[in-house]
Amino acid sequence: MTSAPATSTDAAWLVGLLQAGDSFYPTGSYSHSFGLEPLVQEGVVRDRATLRDFIFLSALPALRHTELPLAAHAWRAFGETDWPRLGELCVLSSALKTAREARTASENIGRQRAELMATLRAHPLAQEYLTRATASAWPHSAAVSAALEGRVLGAPLAAVLAGISYATLSSLLSAAMKILRLGQNASQSLLTEALGAAPELIAAAEATAFDDIGWFNPWLDIAAARHETADARMFIS
Repeated sequence: MTSAPATSTDAAWLVGLLQAGDSFYPTGSYSHSFGLEPLVQEGVVRDRATLRDFIFLSALPALRHTELPLAAHAWRAFGETDWPRLGELCVLSSALKTAREARTASENIGRQRAELMATLRAHPLAQEYLTRATASAWPHSAAVSAALEGRVLGAPLAAVLAGISYATLSSLLSAAMKILRLGQNASQSLLTEALGAAPELIAAAEATAFDDIGWFNPWLDIAAARHETADARMFIS
């Protein structure tokens, strides 16, 4: 007895999100530590325990208060083709990143993700977004582009935010393995623990008002600013 072929469209957006969040996908995120390398250079993060502190006291709050709410509002705005709101979100995303390295990293990754949606999927929503962003000089945003991916793929909001959470944390821990004495098992145990907080973060981010978006870590911003002129570095940011 043969099984019937799958007809659910869930598989289509699911594999699309997996592709977009994979390290093989050419967004350029692999070349960034997102502030971790300068904190290692400063001696703030030096082992598994201090890396865990960084994840729970900085990376997860940044997702909860900034990246996930930005993506949630952008996902809704793309659904309504609310271009003025999308422009505001792009500008806000850039303004919330006070260190130039972090701002440039988000803009480069955001631009690449949007261009990939426009070329690989040839989707009119992505093409129009790029046209409007260029015409209005909107700074590109990784969070806004992730929301665009979700809309192009037909993915629900919670899945888009889950994809951002996983991609952010896995990229961070992948970078940590290159600059700390951290094995794969230790990395995966931290990833599993951090992802356990994702459902609560996603639910809170979905309910965050536009005016409440924002969070910052002065220590991280100072370290990121110093990283720009460091004598040696492995990552761009």
